[in-house]
Amino acid sequence: MTVLACARRLLTTAAVPVALAIASLSSATAQEPPLIDIERGLVEPLPVAITNFRGSSEQEGRLGIDIARVVTADLERSGLFRPIDQAAFIQDLGSIEVQPRFGDWRVIGAQALVQGAVKFQSNGRMRTEVRLWDVTAEKQLVGRAYETPPDNWRRVAHIIADAIYKRMTGEDAYFDTRIVYVSESGPAERRVKRLAIMDQDGANHRFLTSGSELVLTPRFSPTSQEITYLSYFNERPRVYLLNIETGQQEVVGDFPGMTFAPRFSPDGNKVIMSLATAGNSEVYAMDLRTRRFDRLTNNPAIDTSPSYSPEGEQIVFNSDRGGSQQLYIMDSDGGNVRRISFGDGRYATPVWSPRGDLIAFTKIKGGLFYIGVMSTDGSGERLLTQGFLVEGPTWAPNGRVLMFFRQERGESVRLHSIDLTGYNEREIFTPADASDPAWSPLLP
Repeated sequence: MTVLACARRLLTTAAVPVALAIASLSSATAQEPPLIDIERGLVEPLPVAITNFRGSSEQEGRLGIDIARVVTADLERSGLFRPIDQAAFIQDLGSIEVQPRFGDWRVIGAQALVQGAVKFQSNGRMRTEVRLWDVTAEKQLVGRAYETPPDNWRRVAHIIADAIYKRMTGEDAYFDTRIVYVSESGPAERRVKRLAIMDQDGANHRFLTSGSELVLTPRFSPTSQEITYLSYFNERPRVYLLNIETGQQEVVGDFPGMTFAPRFSPDGNKVIMSLATAGNSEVYAMDLRTRRFDRLTNNPAIDTSPSYSPEGEQIVFNSDRGGSQQLYIMDSDGGNVRRISFGDGRYATPVWSPRGDLIAFTKIKGGLFYIGVMSTDGSGERLLTQGFLVEGPTWAPNGRVLMFFRQERGESVRLHSIDLTGYNEREIFTPADASDPAWSPLLP
């Protein structure tokens, strides 16, 4: 069986929508303000008690423990929650119908409480119930039930964590997502690079290509579970589309010269990239329906790394047309070009936030690399992290977390995530070296 056939078989199962049947367990107070004010910048993590989800059978109980473990890990990894050790729990909530003794939870410092239950239905589906309680106010904030095939228990856990995160912060969440990246192995002079995909927490890892061809810069479509990426076939750059639900692969174009960093437009109908012909790199947009190319820049300088704004009306890119590598914005038709970066150093790999308010970038200055963000007019530049090599930022779909790759001198290349505050930097563990991450939209 070919690698692509293997990917098709595995991903067809992995990408099936959860097909949740969602029910409300009781009225919740979603219109009330969130418990965590993330607009204050650095936030002290909120203590939360997360109980094992209960089940009547041994299998239900095991799944309940697994679901609680994933919910706990998601919330803790966000840096906004501090899960309390279960050994400190006083009350044993044997059933989701049991009303919490809120005093027992206040004594251990919990400000929020999560309880749940797992039950297999006669039709073979799994029903997962969850309640989120405000311990101080002694009231329920979230009460939901989900029905899904048991194999989708991990996705259910991420969706539950998303519901808790959204209710507690007032922001959209990002746990039910995936990461595509370039997996690297082998010696530096014969590096093998394969496309790989995994859940945002590193679970369900899969390889999408065999490593027989060099692959670079995978990017998700914002409207479907589709990836565009660059590959070298017989030493010629090709741009591919890969549907990760079906495994179907399609060649967008076979380009002479050099091709760089293809990305989708917000509606998923175009791919924007830079093409180098006769030694000159310009930005082009290709309509995937008609295969028509539109040249958007026309300058003797190097123009590359384009990224659309969320509404698709503007494009950020980097260019050395001003004498050094800086960030520029232009309208989507190539007009009204203006420079937005004016700090010391060189700027690269810009990517527009899904919220539209910020642009993330790589900065090179004084022999170090930095990951930073700035407003879309260039103001408010903030450098979040630095290192021997940190590069390739990608946004979580809620626009609060960035992922990038890091390599310190003489060490492996690894994926890291960091909050917009510049705190809570964490490694995302992968089987081998990893670079060029791209974050998916929330799964359908």
